[in-house]
Amino acid sequence: MGQLTLSKLRKSFSNIEVIKTVDLDVEEGEFVVFVGPSGCGKSTLLRMIAGLEEATGGDIVISGKRVNELPPVKRGIAMVFQSYALYPHMSVFENIAFPLRVEKMNEADLNTKVNEAARVLQLDTRLKQKPGTLSGGQRQRVAIGRAIVREPKIFLFDEPLSNLDAALRAEMRIELTNLHKKLGATMIYVTHDQIEAMTMADRIVVLNFGEIAQVGSPLELYHKPANTFVASFIGNPKMNFLEVTCTGAGAAGVTVSLDGSGEAVIPVAPHEDLVGRTLTLGIRPEHVHLGSGDLELAFTPGVIERLGIHSVAYGTVGSSGENNFCGLFHGTAAIRDGRAATVGINAADCHLFDEDGQALERQIELSQADEALVDHTAA
Repeated sequence: MGQLTLSKLRKSFSNIEVIKTVDLDVEEGEFVVFVGPSGCGKSTLLRMIAGLEEATGGDIVISGKRVNELPPVKRGIAMVFQSYALYPHMSVFENIAFPLRVEKMNEADLNTKVNEAARVLQLDTRLKQKPGTLSGGQRQRVAIGRAIVREPKIFLFDEPLSNLDAALRAEMRIELTNLHKKLGATMIYVTHDQIEAMTMADRIVVLNFGEIAQVGSPLELYHKPANTFVASFIGNPKMNFLEVTCTGAGAAGVTVSLDGSGEAVIPVAPHEDLVGRTLTLGIRPEHVHLGSGDLELAFTPGVIERLGIHSVAYGTVGSSGENNFCGLFHGTAAIRDGRAATVGINAADCHLFDEDGQALERQIELSQADEALVDHTAA
């Protein structure tokens, strides 16, 4: 079993509260990713689970057993760090075998376990080499192999790909996802990279200032963020936010007015007494298009990134030119630096947030595939 429960977990350093009452259940076999900006507490939370940091309060329960007082080696976990932490004088075989030698495992069983881990990680032809002769990705696989041979209940990964170049990170994301499928093990993964979170996780835990901002499947967080923080953190480029005024609310949604751009009915569930209030309209750059829409904006690009398949334009909207705005267009889109263009947005693509930054629930129809992935969390 590899089930994990965090109950009212807290961590303080002197009078600084780093983790504030975290409650979380991780089911056996899940791949859960902790994500958030630097300083949000994600690595501290992982180190508490591992036993490398002592909890100030609350309970850590692994497979039904409270482990707060147990040392790391007794918790049934294995951790892979950002640095490979390999022994340079030892062969790949001996690096992987090291935790088994510490446990004084007999040589036959040790050889079987190391060779099986090496086969899974495609290191079987590298076992006699020293770490210094390996690529960064291969070294990280050796570190993962050292964790695999222990057959832990839970794997913990602390930003294991951050030292790799972009191409290698993409390869390793695929390798780790395939490894999770092969092992069927519970994995908890910490990263600041939301692309890693979106592509690898069954569920994402978004942390902000030591608290959980939202937990959900990648598509749930993308389509239905709970607040402006999650909405801006999940998605690349990040969501645009525009100040609007509520002019009406009904069964069809909330009517908002955007200066110089008219009115639109946003399909969200209304709260009471919204009329007359200032709200925040959210629109993702990929939902901005050239031409007409339910709302139309005068957009003046300042910087355009030509990426081939896409062109990303950053600029201003409206006559004041004060708003930072981003649009993601087709690679050959007819946009130019400093040249104003009309862009449209559709009401169905919009998000709406109240004065406290909390989302009004979207009333949208997703594709069947999207619905299945979003509902995976609720199940």
